[in-house]
Amino acid sequence: MWRIISNLRSLLPLRRLREGAPLVPVVRLNGAIGAAGGFGGGLSMAGLARNLETAFNIRGIKAVALAVNSPGGSPVQSNLIFTRIRALAEENEVPVFAFAEDVAASGGYWLLCAGDEIYADSASIIGSIGVISAGFGFPEMIAKLGIERRVYAEGSQKGMLDSFSAEKPADIKRLKTIQKSIHEGFMALVRSRRGKKLNGEEKKLFSGEFWTGDQALELGLVDGIGDLRTVMRERYGEKVRLRVVGSRSNRLRRLFGRASDSNGGFGDAGDWPSRALAAIEARLLWSRFGL
Repeated sequence: MWRIISNLRSLLPLRRLREGAPLVPVVRLNGAIGAAGGFGGGLSMAGLARNLETAFNIRGIKAVALAVNSPGGSPVQSNLIFTRIRALAEENEVPVFAFAEDVAASGGYWLLCAGDEIYADSASIIGSIGVISAGFGFPEMIAKLGIERRVYAEGSQKGMLDSFSAEKPADIKRLKTIQKSIHEGFMALVRSRRGKKLNGEEKKLFSGEFWTGDQALELGLVDGIGDLRTVMRERYGEKVRLRVVGSRSNRLRRLFGRASDSNGGFGDAGDWPSRALAAIEARLLWSRFGL
């Protein structure tokens, strides 16, 4: 009995040492980016707010690490998440390290820019700084099937770019104007975060092209090649503790197969058609990068 007690006492100093080791919370930003209900199981400000608040408000932390694995999605949600991370970092005076995994492209790179320092794997896909809208047109098909399209709307532009009507040059021009505005905002954000680190012609950097991690390093889109655990150990020592925030609730969501609602509860499992379409949308985003 005394031997057991002695052994337990011998472990106490090690436990105290471990508890006093540097702590870095890790927030996983994994999936396509979209508002609640979009890209089922993906990223949105509503779904991430609690985890971000928790991560930045843990006492005595040295930094917050972001593990980003996203092919992009909604520019609005991307900017909302980015803005919240930067606000929390400044309020708590905590540095942020961002790590790209398989993909950090388009909106995924937007999230990566929330880091004060950005790292990637040499084979990560980085970039795609652009804006895209995609869809299908069916006017000839429904004409062959003898289907009459009926649309009733107030407002001359309310039916703009309807998939079952012929495209109009004026509608395309208007969409391009909107895309240009969003693209300019994206470029301004990258310039503000990367500054003089950028090493390449803007025409290329902001063309929507994407690169490997090694190529992105040469272009100044990332600061180094490395994984989260290795870089954090190099920065804060071998004893650094990496605590993933929100991992338990995420496992429960996967177990029950339900998307989280904006209040942190479980969504309607019976809404499978919307979830199926969201999964297809997300799959298309991932497949663009060969994943």
